[in-house]
Amino acid sequence: MTSTIVRVLRDRNAGLYLGAVVVSGFGSSALWLASGIWVKDLTGSDGLAALCQFALWAPTLMGPLLGTLADRTRRRPLLVAANLALAVLLLSLTSVDDAGRLWILFAVLFVYGACGVVTDAAEAALVATAVDKELLGDFNGLRMSANEGMKLVAPLAGAGLFAAYGGAPVALLDAVTFVLAAGMFALLRVRESVPARERASLRARTVEGAGYLWRHERLRPLVTAGGLTMLTSGITGATLFAVVDRLGHSPTYTGVLYVVQGVGSVAVGVASGSLLRRFGARRFGGTGIALTGVSALLTAVPHDATALAGSLTNGIGLPCVLIAALTAVQRETPDALLGRVAATANTLMFTPTAIGIAAGAALVESVDIAILLPVLAGARLLIAAPLLRFGGAKGAGDVATSRPPTA
Repeated sequence: MTSTIVRVLRDRNAGLYLGAVVVSGFGSSALWLASGIWVKDLTGSDGLAALCQFALWAPTLMGPLLGTLADRTRRRPLLVAANLALAVLLLSLTSVDDAGRLWILFAVLFVYGACGVVTDAAEAALVATAVDKELLGDFNGLRMSANEGMKLVAPLAGAGLFAAYGGAPVALLDAVTFVLAAGMFALLRVRESVPARERASLRARTVEGAGYLWRHERLRPLVTAGGLTMLTSGITGATLFAVVDRLGHSPTYTGVLYVVQGVGSVAVGVASGSLLRRFGARRFGGTGIALTGVSALLTAVPHDATALAGSLTNGIGLPCVLIAALTAVQRETPDALLGRVAATANTLMFTPTAIGIAAGAALVESVDIAILLPVLAGARLLIAAPLLRFGGAKGAGDVATSRPPTA
């Protein structure tokens, strides 16, 4: 495993890309928390503060449509331009100094989220071209580790910077990280041909990407399982404060559980490449989902040790199906469709989280978590079963390293 990670880091394109992920991820995670604090500080409203996260998340609903933009032009110039555009856009936040100008913050966050959908699709497509196919699993795992690592430190840095100097410096920090990321993307060495001009309408191109994903016998089960898992993850996330309350701790203890979960996600991200090669995408994803079921059972036990173990297990298990699905999409999708297919897969896997949070908020008020969490554990095992049942022997019925003919 160590030698494979070294191979990834020695790859010039992979190293530059991961560097861009780290620096831009740091700025994004810092602004993610600071934006809510900013709104709360100016208005005193918890509801308006929560809308910051909605503004960032809402554009993912348009993922299949926005992803087509990543297939209409070369991806490296698109990433450079998008990162520089976001850096300039963030400068407008320096004018937000009273509640009457908060509309600027919400507008920027919405555009920020929309650009994120497009750049995520472009990055997924570019990586499939720029990085050795055999290293895609390792690379996606390291990217996950980098993202989770930033989530452990950047929000605290953003909150500290906001407390000391206000929101404008946080926005400027994020802008600088986007400039640095644009520079790293510009240094990538990759040959991209200009995509052929398509006569089909934007709607037809969007439907084509979604149809490819739905018809693909290997991609559909992974993406479906990922979406269902994230749905249950949203429900369990809504129970977190009830879990902490039952343990007899203050709400701030949730931070400890988040950190432990993040550590688990970082660890599995580092190991994911070798695990994918050993078990195949279906069994790797299915095993991860099963671990999240174990996590729910552990969390249902009202003791600190089991709660911490549950958070760690959830951190290890939850990323597996996401990494497996993304790697499969990159390997199995023709380049001309990859942007829109990747964006559609992200929408199908991550949008259910919000639905789960809403459902969980209702369920936690009416159902004892000692019952709810074991039920969720059983649901996750049912989600995992098809992937584990049909995984077969090593590599059988799983994601091939070569791409099938265009459907």
